Amino acid sequence: MKQYKYSTLKNVVSLFSKKRILVIGDLLLDQFIWGEVSRISPEAPVPVVWVKRDGFMPGGACNVANNLASLGAEVSLVGIVGKDEKGGILKSLLEERKVSIDGIITDQNRPTILKTRVIAHQQQVVRIDREDISHVTGKHLAFVKNYIEQNIKRFDAVIIEDYGKGIITPSLLKIVVPIAKRYNKIVAVDPKENHFSYYKGIDVITPNHHEAAKAVGFDLNSDETFKKGGDKLLKKLRAKVILLTLGENGMMVCQKGKDPYKIPTLAQEVFDVSGAGDTVIATYVLAAVSGASAVLSAHIANCAAGIVVGKIGVAVVEQKELLDRLKKEIDN
Repeated sequence: MKQYKYSTLKNVVSLFSKKRILVIGDLLLDQFIWGEVSRISPEAPVPVVWVKRDGFMPGGACNVANNLASLGAEVSLVGIVGKDEKGGILKSLLEERKVSIDGIITDQNRPTILKTRVIAHQQQVVRIDREDISHVTGKHLAFVKNYIEQNIKRFDAVIIEDYGKGIITPSLLKIVVPIAKRYNKIVAVDPKENHFSYYKGIDVITPNHHEAAKAVGFDLNSDETFKKGGDKLLKKLRAKVILLTLGENGMMVCQKGKDPYKIPTLAQEVFDVSGAGDTVIATYVLAAVSGASAVLSAHIANCAAGIVVGKIGVAVVEQKELLDRLKKEIDN
């Protein structure tokens, strides 16, 4: 990081507010129920949680959109929700965060995906999932195609956020990728580990080392295997950039025809890694469309992720926080 001038980084981040990003993916509503446990139920050997408070947060692809909006970008979201109370809550949360919901489909035959986490004494007791993960087809797929065709020119990049809940399919990507390529838009993917065969021809993919290991068929546990895995994914997907997120080992940027570049993790106390991957892809793409190289974009994304893991719960980062952290990393 010290090889960059702060003025260079500041110029990149200042352009975030002028960028428009389209996010396509699985829309989730996260519900958090916080409480206390003081006894075991007499009905079964399970804890009784005395609820103190609860709340909702936008999850899945919505969290990527939330990160983009927090960094100043104009964001539009494409996905599907149910015609139910939870769908209304999710759309309201997105509008509060200034995320456009014009591309969201409402399906009366499909429930809004809801993940309920019960947390007691800062520990998750249970997670309850309500979802329909059947593939989106027919008129809903046609809606997505029409929306992208009519609006792609006004976006700087497309982010595909795949949680394996039905919206991201080979049929959809055969529509999205060619349209984006026709207009020279960056296409970035946050992958689902068993969907790597879907993503051929994209520009950037941001797997963690577990997802990448499953895709390449061998463990990634050293710089040598990180490089080998990155090279294999570049060839397999015909991608321009593989950004491997390596947990406590940092990140590795793999590009065709270039040596891999390792970025160490930022030294800090980690409270919660939830949503860090969403922050990485959002920040990386914004930096890339703002003129930063792949390596510089990864450095900026690494700093953004370093901020959110220092917060409790699914969190986002704002421009000022990011600039302050970038300055600190250069000055230290």
